[in-house]
Amino acid sequence: MNQKDPKIPKIAVIRMALYAKHLGLLDNQGIRVVSSVELADLCGVNPAQIRKDLAYFGQFGTRGLGYPVPELSLSIKKILGTNRIWHLGLVGVGNLGRALLRHSQFAEQGFVFTAAFDLDPQVVGTLVSGVKVSHVDQMKRMIRERSPFDIGVLAVRPEEAQSVADRLKDSGIRAILNFTPMVLALGPDVYVENVDFTVRLHLLCYSMTHGSDVTQQHPR
Repeated sequence: MNQKDPKIPKIAVIRMALYAKHLGLLDNQGIRVVSSVELADLCGVNPAQIRKDLAYFGQFGTRGLGYPVPELSLSIKKILGTNRIWHLGLVGVGNLGRALLRHSQFAEQGFVFTAAFDLDPQVVGTLVSGVKVSHVDQMKRMIRERSPFDIGVLAVRPEEAQSVADRLKDSGIRAILNFTPMVLALGPDVYVENVDFTVRLHLLCYSMTHGSDVTQQHPR
């Protein structure tokens, strides 16, 4: 998959991740075939959208017979690059950071925290869900010497976000999941995904205020 291909919208890739999640659940239930209508119902989209999204990446399934669940699940994982284990490094072991380390679904989806960093001397050296917290000043050396993770996860205070992201970039990290509200300036060589819960809350408030369910316009 060429992520820079303008013919493949980012929202289509997001929906592919959604399809992969539900296909994995179906596979765990022993379901071997699913129709586009059934998968669309699970994912909150329409069947035509599923067929269009899959068509960006090739031909899948058989008309009238549906999609073989294990095969389609594996194909989408290969497309997304999630048919392997990805190691995560957390920066910021506060309340949110601890919750992320303890979130079992990360590991279930193939994302494993292998490093964590903080500034608080009362936190440094402790174990959280089996991950030892190191001082943030050791982060660059650890990355360069051991390459303990592929993706950086930011859960620091907003005023610290840019400087920590710069450290990650300088250490060779090229992908960051940003849980802070700050827009990071890192250039085109670093891929950044922002997670802002307040945006979703604004959508809910808009829906309640105007009686228009805009939340259904976004993948679940």
